[in-house]
Amino acid sequence: MATRLNDQAFQHAQELIRQGQAVLDERDMWSEHQPSAQKENEYIQQHGFGEYGKWYLGIDPDHGSDTKARYKFPYGDFERVHRCGALSAEVRAGQRKYDDIESAAAHLHGMLEALRIGR
Repeated sequence: MATRLNDQAFQHAQELIRQGQAVLDERDMWSEHQPSAQKENEYIQQHGFGEYGKWYLGIDPDHGSDTKARYKFPYGDFERVHRCGALSAEVRAGQRKYDDIESAAAHLHGMLEALRIGR
């Protein structure tokens, strides 16, 4: 079965953006801002996989819910949505033809751009 949109993560990201919990960084900064494997593991230990999954726009149902492999297309740092993360998710989902994830990431991108313009 193909990776599909994680509706819970999409809703979570939108709410964070509405609350101003966003970083309006540049497109190419995701490699620097993306959480490390150690940070991911620490987050899972503290919050569990249910909360961890809210930070990933894609779910791969071929993997168990208590595995990192289930969650794809990260967009934030476990505190805020990053513009560079949303852009990265949008581009990668488009390349892999995950239209629902690409569309969700594009929506987040638009919300972030509106914040940028409103500065």
